[in-house]
Amino acid sequence: MEIKKSACPYDCPDCCGLLVYTEGDEVIKVKGDPSHSYTRGTLCPKMARYERTVHSPARLTTPLKRVGPKGSGEFAPISWDTAIETIASKWKEIIRKYSAEAILPYSYAGTMGTIQYSAGHSFFFQLGATSLDRTICAPAKSRGYRDVMGGTLPTAPQEAGCSDFIILWSISMLATDIHFRHDVELARQNGAKIWCIDTYETPTARYADHFTCVKPGTDGALALGLMHVLSRDGLVDEEFIQQYVTGWEELRDNVLPRYSPADVATITEVPAAAIEELAKAFGRARAPFIRLGSGQSRYGNGAMTSRLITCLPAIVGAYAHTGGGLLTSASGSHAFDKSIIRRPEKEKGGVRHINMIKLGQALTDEKLAPPIKSLYVYSSNPACTAPEQALVQQGLLREDLFTVVHERFMTDTARYADIILPATTSLEHDDIYYSYGHYTVQRGDAAIPPVGQSKANWQVFSLLAKAMGIDDTFFQQTEAELIDKFIASTDTAWPLPVDKAKLANGEPVDLPLPDNYKLDFKTPSGKIEIKNPAIEPALPDYRPPHYANDTETFLLINAPDPRILDSSFNERPELTRGHIMELLMHPDDAQRLGLCEGDTVQASNAQGSAQFTLTLSARTQPGRVVSEGVWWNTLTKTGNTNQLTHARTTDKDDGSTFYDVKVNITKLTGQI
Repeated sequence: MEIKKSACPYDCPDCCGLLVYTEGDEVIKVKGDPSHSYTRGTLCPKMARYERTVHSPARLTTPLKRVGPKGSGEFAPISWDTAIETIASKWKEIIRKYSAEAILPYSYAGTMGTIQYSAGHSFFFQLGATSLDRTICAPAKSRGYRDVMGGTLPTAPQEAGCSDFIILWSISMLATDIHFRHDVELARQNGAKIWCIDTYETPTARYADHFTCVKPGTDGALALGLMHVLSRDGLVDEEFIQQYVTGWEELRDNVLPRYSPADVATITEVPAAAIEELAKAFGRARAPFIRLGSGQSRYGNGAMTSRLITCLPAIVGAYAHTGGGLLTSASGSHAFDKSIIRRPEKEKGGVRHINMIKLGQALTDEKLAPPIKSLYVYSSNPACTAPEQALVQQGLLREDLFTVVHERFMTDTARYADIILPATTSLEHDDIYYSYGHYTVQRGDAAIPPVGQSKANWQVFSLLAKAMGIDDTFFQQTEAELIDKFIASTDTAWPLPVDKAKLANGEPVDLPLPDNYKLDFKTPSGKIEIKNPAIEPALPDYRPPHYANDTETFLLINAPDPRILDSSFNERPELTRGHIMELLMHPDDAQRLGLCEGDTVQASNAQGSAQFTLTLSARTQPGRVVSEGVWWNTLTKTGNTNQLTHARTTDKDDGSTFYDVKVNITKLTGQI
């Protein structure tokens, strides 16, 4: 048995270090790597049995051509040569009739590997295809942070171990960031108190010492209420503010008077006394640390909300103390020059952009010129994960839409394909990984040969470039050669020397942080900019979410399920068996509506409807219902929560608003 090192490729902030045990061409087991300074040898339940994904009997192992109706899942095997020739021929025909803008790529973070994630960018740029704006995750959170902190490096997660007061804000840590618990536990052992702020009682909320349940989309008002108390009670660090912060006085004098605890309680449904308690505990802490998730950013006010929360550590001087600060998303991605693979200079001028959130609208817009005539999907599953699911599926059913899906399994999207190309897992190709939750990077070479005839993203785009007549030696490089270039790029991409030899050898490497990185504010003023004159509004203030104008009865909370990640791992029966498509409702609401535990109910709004099994629970508040997990439609049979989500975007940077949803609930007869 041979042991090889790698990293988890999935869209998770932890990017775990892996030990991969192989015998011949088979992965026997996967364990956590104890030498990884952040993940420290532990894995989530999904990756602890990753070999079951790699060697799943459901893996797609040969190219396929559709032989039945779209969406039926009826396909016949073909060769790679036939598949590539078919795609190239169809695309050349589309380009002659409609232009290359009639071709739309669609991808996201099915793999977070630096090469495979971006493998198609240069190809589609040179083809002249429509450009995809990849904003489906949390750009509003990043924007809110930048509006205050500019390019300042976020606080490293390991600092939390030295904190005496940690807020887990809008993050389901035990589902989506479990390795942060190592540092939280270290702080707790030293006497730190742990608070959780979220929209319902998650397992993380039960784990915390205190839980503050906030009305969805109102976290920004809560932040203002906390700042009001901190200012009123003299709990701000005036010396730190004088030296490092601009705009505090104007926020204090012009905005905060409108956000007393009583005022904020009416907005957030958090009792005024609880706001007072949290603010005073935060202000009296020596080194408070906020771990900010992405949930608060997935509302129409997401950027502003994130901006307001980012102000909190500044006014108490948290950055001046070991263990204090705020972590939104770590900037490990800056370790590499991603233009090596993305080549933005190759994008043709004037090419239209389509936001991936609005895929359903783009595929069904009869006035779009040129129309989308071909969709190429890789590292994503939009029929399952995109908002306005019914509209997406309507578009995918078009007979005149030539759809190619590069995938490992027969996902919801693959079932609509005309051509399916079998994809590798991360243990079958080479790549290099960074995290968005910590500052460790790692190379991961293939541990086994590709299963069946599967190919990596980079390999497929190299074949397509040749077939489409793109004469560019760039596509003749191997993944290993690209990795070497990424490692070399750390000389200019990162402020301090990176251990390139260790990185090239496949070991997890910690990016060195400057001694004073928390106080080196990368803003135009060189200070934390609570007032930012370069943006509108210059001073942050609360704005209501989109749903404030909606007429349905219940707020729908879309939450993660720890068994899966977005739609990944739905292929694993031992993970997806039982307890899916359940809807949590407060018993008082159920009594009012005449509903009982186990009833089949329908949630509906203007976007569509989905069916659930009702679970009565005080974990949610009256007026709010909760659904956990993004489940394949082949498992639910009736569609998942994205039948209900909007394609409305955030206040800045056009992010998704998956959580900004209201629904009506009705009882159905019979079973799902």
